[in-house]
Amino acid sequence: MQLAIPLSRGREPLFRQVYRGLRQAVLSGSLRPGDRLPSTRDLAEQLRISRTVVLLAYDQLLAEGFATASAGSGTYVSEELARNAAPGKGRPASLKLSRFGYSVARSMSIVDTPQLPPAAPRINFVYGRSDLATFPFERWRRLLMREARRATARQFDYGSVLGNPDLRAAICAHLRRSRAVACDPSQVLIVNGSQQALDLVIRVLVEPGDRVAIENPHYDGAREAFRAAGARLRPVPVDRDGLNPALLPDDAGLAFVTPSHQFPTGVILTLERRLALLDWARRRKAVIIEDDYDGEFRYDDRPLESLQGLDREGRVVYIGTFSRTIFPALRIGYLVAPESLLPAFTAAKWLSDLHSATLEQQTLAEFISGGMYERHLRQLRRRNSARRQALLDAIHQFLGDRVEVTGDGAGAQVVLRSRKRISEKSAMDLALKRGVGIYGISHCYLNHPSPPGFLIGYARLNEREIHEGIRLLSEVF
Repeated sequence: MQLAIPLSRGREPLFRQVYRGLRQAVLSGSLRPGDRLPSTRDLAEQLRISRTVVLLAYDQLLAEGFATASAGSGTYVSEELARNAAPGKGRPASLKLSRFGYSVARSMSIVDTPQLPPAAPRINFVYGRSDLATFPFERWRRLLMREARRATARQFDYGSVLGNPDLRAAICAHLRRSRAVACDPSQVLIVNGSQQALDLVIRVLVEPGDRVAIENPHYDGAREAFRAAGARLRPVPVDRDGLNPALLPDDAGLAFVTPSHQFPTGVILTLERRLALLDWARRRKAVIIEDDYDGEFRYDDRPLESLQGLDREGRVVYIGTFSRTIFPALRIGYLVAPESLLPAFTAAKWLSDLHSATLEQQTLAEFISGGMYERHLRQLRRRNSARRQALLDAIHQFLGDRVEVTGDGAGAQVVLRSRKRISEKSAMDLALKRGVGIYGISHCYLNHPSPPGFLIGYARLNEREIHEGIRLLSEVF
């Protein structure tokens, strides 16, 4: 019997490769229950490997019940497979999803925005990404290795569900200083990115059928998380001064906002409206989720205080992340919770994944407390400021008054709107043909049709690429 089992030197032990090849032949039906396997000597000669390797593979098949041995007769595919889980390809099972499962399945096409094109464009104005070229990776690697070397065995055991105490203290000190967040380290909960923070908040505070106020347009990852929880969304219009609190619904018990750099428009919620939003929450006995996803970047004026810093009743849950300032793969975010909600958030975090990765937390704590994070932020602000100016200059030079720009006062992206009627998809396709990636904002609106616009991110481009990209876009517009 000839068996085709591809082998690769160095990928994994040879006996495992032989075992996997035989196992797959059984499961696919190529070898049927009762079929006799080649002798170990014959198979070793076919594959030109040691007989000992084949013996080890057969021992694994025997141990797992895929094969049986008969003294003096040989090794056979187990007859039990015919009576129990018949191998081979059958009809896929139709599995019932929960209400949550159906909801998230429907949103699959938009939960991973921005949707990157199959082939990366030469000049990609992608948004929501950190500047990987500027981050001091070599210094981070040294810190990570040092923490790994000096860590005790106990530090590799399960950690605190709340997070590393040094990191919580460092984050708290940074937020008090840079964002005027009123907090104590005991209120900081470390999570796996801001999306998990949002998920925990929704699990704890939202029941199916609850009314939730959300900016319109908005971050679609938040919208889909609320929808999956069964919330009834109440869109609140956003203008040049941010969310309009006069239009907040009376029947909502929670509001999701991005006041420091509204996503996606980039406008900043004025102080007057911040106070009106807090007053609405007080009157409605509501909770506000403040997503401060890139509040570290502000260019024309000093950063506005966080909404949480103005709260005097403990109604704001503050969410932040290091994905925009360090690198997304770190997967460390945080939420600052009112003391009354912390026990519920802590329990929800434990039920979700026990705790976040501990070694990376300790490394980040050292990165912040040692002053490296502040130095990195200063460099990022300088680089982003130069890119932003290059973007605005190029838009003025090549697009002029054909477009309107919003969101250029903070963050690392702007919104570009054509003053003429234009199709988002057509414009994105035409831009892609010229090697330029731009991204529409229609998916950020709850109601349709939505006004067309384009998110232009600049964190990963240099000034020359920005200039050339906008020049090519002028041909599209």
